[in-house]
Amino acid sequence: MSTIYMMTAVNLFAGDHDPTKSKHLTISELKLPDLSEIYVDHHPGGGRVGVEFEVGVNKLEPTFKLAGHDPDLMVQFGLGGKQRKVYTAYGVILDKRTGREFESKAIIEARLGNVAPDAFQRGELQGHEYALNEVMHYELWFDDQEKFHWDFFTNVWRVNGNDENAGVNRILRIPGAA
Repeated sequence: MSTIYMMTAVNLFAGDHDPTKSKHLTISELKLPDLSEIYVDHHPGGGRVGVEFEVGVNKLEPTFKLAGHDPDLMVQFGLGGKQRKVYTAYGVILDKRTGREFESKAIIEARLGNVAPDAFQRGELQGHEYALNEVMHYELWFDDQEKFHWDFFTNVWRVNGNDENAGVNRILRIPGAA
């Protein structure tokens, strides 16, 4: 049966699940990374029509916007540390057909690569847009079900719990992959 799933609220933890890192009072925008494949064109010498082949997935680039200033978060910017951090985003999803609310969750291991302040304008709340770069791990959960799981170092790529890369990892004997 068709329905509409609508996100009605979000929160972000910058530094995993440390309760002091909650951004629920200041987060105004959250954009999870686009999932976009990379294609290359191929026009065979003996063929009349060209085709395109999928050869991978583009890098993941999540962003978020916070109202006001966040000095604690700003020091996570690249110059403040060389290690990636874990950012966990939670969303409240509303099933418009049934009225049931449930959780969506994104876990992102990345570096805070960009901090872009809004222009100050008297009478308006200045905010900052943040971009996460060097994403090395990404998970997306929807109603307690894993939808995507990707890890750079283990070469794991799961979709709906199915390890799409298991055969490649097995053939290449990639350590740490299932």
